[in-house]
Amino acid sequence: MNLYSEISPRRKLYCILGANSLPYAEKAFESLAARCLDNFDLTLITDTAADKSILTEAMEKLQIPSQNSWRVCSQAEADERALTLLAPYPHLASFRFGHPCWRKITDPILFAQPDEEMVILDPDLYFPNHFRFEPTPASGLLLMHQPPSCLLPHEVVVRAYDNGIRLAHHTDIGVAQSCNNLDLEWLDWLVGQLGGTSLPRSMHVESIVWAALAMRVGGGYLNPEHWHCWRNSQRNRLLVRFGVSGRTILRTERFNTMKCFHGGGIAKWWIPEAVNAGDFPEPVEVLASQAPIPFEELTRKTYEKSQLIKNLAQRIGYYKLVKP
Repeated sequence: MNLYSEISPRRKLYCILGANSLPYAEKAFESLAARCLDNFDLTLITDTAADKSILTEAMEKLQIPSQNSWRVCSQAEADERALTLLAPYPHLASFRFGHPCWRKITDPILFAQPDEEMVILDPDLYFPNHFRFEPTPASGLLLMHQPPSCLLPHEVVVRAYDNGIRLAHHTDIGVAQSCNNLDLEWLDWLVGQLGGTSLPRSMHVESIVWAALAMRVGGGYLNPEHWHCWRNSQRNRLLVRFGVSGRTILRTERFNTMKCFHGGGIAKWWIPEAVNAGDFPEPVEVLASQAPIPFEELTRKTYEKSQLIKNLAQRIGYYKLVKP
């Protein structure tokens, strides 16, 4: 994997979100502005004109250092760009109007210059320490690592395997890094093979696309010690089930070693509570760049074995036990 050799003095960051994400997204942007040692241009891509107004007002209240820039763009602005840029790719063009999460795949490329880096951020992140982003590869993809696997729905995963599409294991898109030189013709083909306009409107379809792209272009996982995803493990499920607070559960995380924490799922609602309560340790510098870990393939045999275990757990009532 070739590293991006001409890194801009301003990192190019993108986040797709609605105004309803602000209760936790505000902490993501606040901590980014306070602790990122890279200069950056942040593009927020949202939904309606009303969302744009709300997000703009919220961003204006944050203390973002003057060397950084930000902008908020509505879906209508993205739609206008897509009319030209995605016209040759009908499956990708229609994919944008599925689940809002799917736009994390399609919309940054509408605003990035050719070959320019794209650091794509989820809104449910928190940056606990002073840090720099990793170098973005000139070719290939960087993703966060999260066991076990969130590739859903089952029928779409099976369709991928039936069409000879390889999938990466443990992929998480709290942070994704690539350059704007992806093979859009292949991505268009991929979406068509997965179901095209018949795809179920499930947020997790996005993970299947990222997993397929990872095996197609190569790259690797961001080191999970520095780029850490909260895991909804059996232990954490049971703690939640029996009333342990989110703040208490977060205290078990090693925040002093992290550049970024992805509070996926229920954990994103705990972050504002923990920040406001002063639970996080004082920020330190976590500046070292660690080499990415090569992607691990999720073979059909491994996937089908995991499905058997999940089906057994459902039959014996495990998921009812751990449901809050």
